[in-house]
Amino acid sequence: MSAFTAQPAAPPATAAPPAANCFAAEFAALRANAPALRAEDVAARRRRLGQLADWIMANRQAIQQALFQDFKKPPEETDLTEIWPSLTEVKHSSRELKKWLAPRSVGTPLALLGTKGWVQVEPKGVVLIIAPWNYPFYLALDPLASALAAGNAVVIKPAEQTPATSALLRRMAEALFRPDEVLVLEGGREVASELLRLPWDHIFFTGSPQIGKIVMRAAAEHLSGITLELGGKSPAIVDETANLRDAAEKIVWGKFLNAGQTCVAPDYLLVQASVHDELLAEMSQAVGRYYGPDNEAIKASKSFARIVNAHHFARLAALLEDAQTRGAIVAQGGSYDERQCYIEPTILTDVPAGATILEEEIFGPLLPVLTFEHLPETAAYVNARPKPLAQYVFTTSPANCRYLLDSIAAGGAAVNETIIQLAHPDLPFGGVGNSGLGKAHGHAGFLAFSNEKAVLKQRVGLTGIKPFYPPYTGRVRRLLGLLLKYL
Repeated sequence: MSAFTAQPAAPPATAAPPAANCFAAEFAALRANAPALRAEDVAARRRRLGQLADWIMANRQAIQQALFQDFKKPPEETDLTEIWPSLTEVKHSSRELKKWLAPRSVGTPLALLGTKGWVQVEPKGVVLIIAPWNYPFYLALDPLASALAAGNAVVIKPAEQTPATSALLRRMAEALFRPDEVLVLEGGREVASELLRLPWDHIFFTGSPQIGKIVMRAAAEHLSGITLELGGKSPAIVDETANLRDAAEKIVWGKFLNAGQTCVAPDYLLVQASVHDELLAEMSQAVGRYYGPDNEAIKASKSFARIVNAHHFARLAALLEDAQTRGAIVAQGGSYDERQCYIEPTILTDVPAGATILEEEIFGPLLPVLTFEHLPETAAYVNARPKPLAQYVFTTSPANCRYLLDSIAAGGAAVNETIIQLAHPDLPFGGVGNSGLGKAHGHAGFLAFSNEKAVLKQRVGLTGIKPFYPPYTGRVRRLLGLLLKYL
């Protein structure tokens, strides 16, 4: 795509001029207003965040309706996974903002005696947030709160796969902000391509690693700052010391929440062979308690969402069919309904190596289960693959817990829990390697949209390091020798 390819430094004289960008005027207005936003004090930024929190609460039902319209997300799940974390992020940013904005003093090395150093934060300027479809409200609002707290002008490009929520976000922006403060631009790939041609000060993208690479190439054209919140195959590991009922309930909830369409959902399960059968029995019982005793009851349940569209349904159905063709056994679920984009919560055992479901991120209600005998097998298996966004450990053994956390590389981890590490505003969230670049949430999110400016101040009249200035005489060499010896 030409929007993402490098341009020659000096185009030939016959080359056509670059096409005008569709959003050049909107971008220019945001750029012109950025200095005013930069100058706002803590109180002004808090007012803006407070208005955002008030709007969320006043429009709770509208948010629920939009998510239900887009993929039949239960209102309770919308409260739990879209509204609650959004409010948490907005309110936490407001409470902590004065502390975050305060200059941070640093020590003075002996060679620079007489100077004073500190770090002060400033907004990056005009930033772009590209939100995904799986949590289309929260994953737009979370970085928005950080960007506003940092003092930026913001454009949000919501996901076209969730049009009701995208329209809701546009109405929110129009109600709360001027278009040179926060602007929501709806549309498909053509809109994203146009936006990525602009020289943003920072781009915050949440989505797949494949699209993340395109965004990163586009950012490189303008040396824009970038945060990539991607995905990956996050493992859940259950050893023989774990509380199996508790582990089963939390894995089932974390996996089948939002019909599995969660970037940090357990993608596959590694369970110690000695407790494999008991854990699977507990998981099947948990599915029955949460969603219904059989397929028809689950399909009729108001607690289970649908796959977002026919394209993703077909992809998931193909993963299930491929696994079964290769010999995988359905231990739970396995039914689906194309007309409703419905896939029953499904657990697979005896999944052979080479099955596509073990190679690609699933992003749906299919859970392959693998067994291990000894703990080092789990670290070897996970580390042989791209680094995951999350790692889940279920154990009551401190030694096993420490081993798994120390031996496996992942963006983040939770012990005897799933998913809820995202809800902690003081924990940075993000991936590593294939699962992401940069961090979000709380102070980490604020810093993502800020420049940490290093400042050194010299007292007027002090010599400083002038004794080391040229010409480099024998005296300078002796002073340098002392400096290197004693510092």
